[in-house]
Amino acid sequence: MLILGIESSCDETAGAVCKNGEIISNVVLSQVIHKQFGGVVPEIASREHDSQITSIIQKTLDEANITLSDIEAIAVTYGAGLMGALLVGLNYAKGLSIALKIPFIGVNHLEGHLYASFISFPNMKYPYLCLLVTGGHTQIWEVQSPGNYVLHSTTIDDAAGEAFDKGARILGLDYPGGPEIEKIAQNGDPEKYNFPIPKVKNNPLNFSFSGLKTALLYKFRELSQDEIKTNKRDIAASYQETILNTLLRQLANVITLTGIKQISIVGGVAANKRFREKADILRDNSNTEIYFPTAEYCTDNAAMIAVAGYEKLKEGVYSPLSLKANPNLALNDGAIG
Repeated sequence: MLILGIESSCDETAGAVCKNGEIISNVVLSQVIHKQFGGVVPEIASREHDSQITSIIQKTLDEANITLSDIEAIAVTYGAGLMGALLVGLNYAKGLSIALKIPFIGVNHLEGHLYASFISFPNMKYPYLCLLVTGGHTQIWEVQSPGNYVLHSTTIDDAAGEAFDKGARILGLDYPGGPEIEKIAQNGDPEKYNFPIPKVKNNPLNFSFSGLKTALLYKFRELSQDEIKTNKRDIAASYQETILNTLLRQLANVITLTGIKQISIVGGVAANKRFREKADILRDNSNTEIYFPTAEYCTDNAAMIAVAGYEKLKEGVYSPLSLKANPNLALNDGAIG
C-alpha cells in the first residue's frame, strides 16, 4: 500500500511516501525566513506552506518514482501545531482525497514522533518508553501498544527545545537555538559553570526549564563583556549539559519506576550529538536498549506521519472530511485504535 504523508504543523513543509510501512521518499523544506525574527511567525509560516506545498508534494512523488494516481491513501497532520499552518496541509490532503477518491487519515503530530524510531528500527517491540523532546513538548510516555499510552512525565513550563531557543537568544545566537548552542558548545567546557538542575516538588518526575533559563540570564548579567566573549563556548556547553542531564536523569527515574528497558528518544532535540553520547552512558549503566531515529526523522517530517497513518490503515481507521485542525491536540486524542 502506498501512502502519501503530509506535515505542515509549524515551519517545515514536508511530504513522504510510505510503501507497506517502509519510507521510499522523504522531502522537507524548512522555512529559513523566520531566522530574521528569532522565532516562527505564524502568519508567515502559513503563507510559506501555501506557496510551497504543491512543489514539495510533487518532489516527493518524483523521488518515489510514482504519480498521484498510484497513491492509495493520504496521512496528514491535523494537530498539534499552528492553526494556519495545519489548515494548509489538512485542506490540501482533503482536496487530494476528494479528487483521487481515496481515504485520508488525520494524524496527531506527537503520535507521529512516537513512530519515528520505527522507521530506522522496524523491529522495535512493545512496550517501550519514549522520551519526546521537541520545541514545544518534553514528555516521557510509556507506549504499551499502538494507541495505548501512559504519560509519566511532562514539563510544567518551558520545553527543552524552548530552553535552547531562549538560551540562544540570551547568548546572542541565531534561531533555532538548539543547533546554534550545540555548534559553539563543541569546543567548550561543559563543567566550567554550575547551572542548577531544575526540580518539581509536587511531582519529581516532571520537567521544569524556566528557572534554568533565568539562571543563565543572571550568569550572563554578572559577567563582563570580555568574560562573555572569552567564555561563551563554556557557558553554552555548561547550559547544554544541564538540559541534557535533566532529560536523562528523569528518563533514568522512569526506567527505574517501570522496569522497561526499551527506550526511544525522539523529537528535534534528539538530533543533538552530545545528547546521543550521554545516552550511551545511560544505556551502559542501566542495561537498556536506547533507540534514536536518524537525524532526518528527529525534526518535523512527513515520514513519521506516513508511518503512523499506515498503522491506522491497518486498523481500518479513516478520517471524515469534517475533521478539523486542532492546534492544542493532546497525544491521547485521536490516537490509533
